[in-house]
Formats: sequence, C-alpha cells, structure tokens
Amino acid sequence: MKRLFDIVLALALCVLVLPALGVLYVVVITKDGRPFMFRSRRNSTMDKEFDLIKIRTMRTVPAHENIGITGGHKKNRITPVGHWLRARRLDELPQVWNVLKGEISFVGPRPPEPRYVKACPEVYRVVLEDRPGITGLASIIFHKHEERMLAKCKTQAQAEAVYIRRCIPRKARLDRIYHDNKSIRLDIYILYLTAAKIVPLPGRRAARIRG
Repeated sequence: MKRLFDIVLALALCVLVLPALGVLYVVVITKDGRPFMFRSRRNSTMDKEFDLIKIRTMRTVPAHENIGITGGHKKNRITPVGHWLRARRLDELPQVWNVLKGEISFVGPRPPEPRYVKACPEVYRVVLEDRPGITGLASIIFHKHEERMLAKCKTQAQAEAVYIRRCIPRKARLDRIYHDNKSIRLDIYILYLTAAKIVPLPGRRAARIRG
C-alpha cells in the first residue's frame, strides 16, 4: 500500500514538479552556473547504495573537499540561491525521480551517506528497516536543531563529531517512533507539515514549522 501511495503521488506531483524544475533550472544556471544537479551517494539498506539527486546549492569544489555533513565550515560555499532553496527544501524536488525508481519513499528516515552507516552500523541496522524517505518525523522535528548545532562547527572534524555523537542517535530515536506508528495517515500528516515549509497552511504545528 505504501509503495502504491508513493507511485500515485509521484506521478501526480510530476505535473507540478517538472515545470518548477524548469524554472529553477533557469534561475540556478543563470545565477550559479552549471551543474544544475548534484548527486550524493546514499544507503537505502545496509548493503545497497544509490545516487540521491538534488539541485546544487553550493559552489563546486574538488570531490575530496566535498565530503561529510554540512556544518559551519561549509556555510560560505552555499550560494544565495542555495540558501533560498534549502530553506524551502526545494533542492529536494528531483528526488521524486528517486521515489519513482523505488530507491526511497516520500516519508521515512533520511537516507544516510555510506560513511555514517560504517560509523554507526548498529544504529542504521535498525533505522534502515524502513525504506528511506524525502521527509520524515526526524526531518520535521529535529531539522532546525541539527542545523543550529552544526552551524557552530568550524571544521569538518568538529561537524563529523557533533553529527555522529549528537545528531544521529536523536534522529534514530525519532525514526524508531515513526517505525512503531507508521501508517498512510501518518505519512500524509508528515507530508502536510513538510509542505507547510513552502506554503502557508492552517494549523498551529504547521505555523511553527514554517516559522
């Protein structure tokens, strides 16, 4: 049922996503140049990886400089357009294609980079029991806290330490709560709160999400 829900919703959203991507392509290419897309290697299970697609929001650098979580040490690389896209999660629009391919779902734990699966195998062995998603309970509840903690990190080493020690365990607990209560109804509610980051929607929690 969840997979059928993903396919139907993805196909329906293509009517909106494809024109939006066309507009964003013109904006990003005009302001920041190429490439438009950015591929990030992620895990869908403990032993299966895939390329997660995003709109590029940072200035390009050599591959060896573009590893690990984004902390304060990378903030100067985020472009003005990138800041705008990230704040509204519009950089994740291309992931509808990942959903159609069955690599992720609309709702679930965020797919981790292989480096973090190797660093925290016991955590992700539980988290990845569910198909990863574009958004999820941890994304809704913990995202702003994570951004604030990582923004204080001045080096990659600091960002990695904070993310592994403080962020991954907390997000995993929220992902487990989702696992224990998952339903199509809960997925629809999480998608509603995610949409509230882009457009004003009724409800006190939706207002807090947008704020």
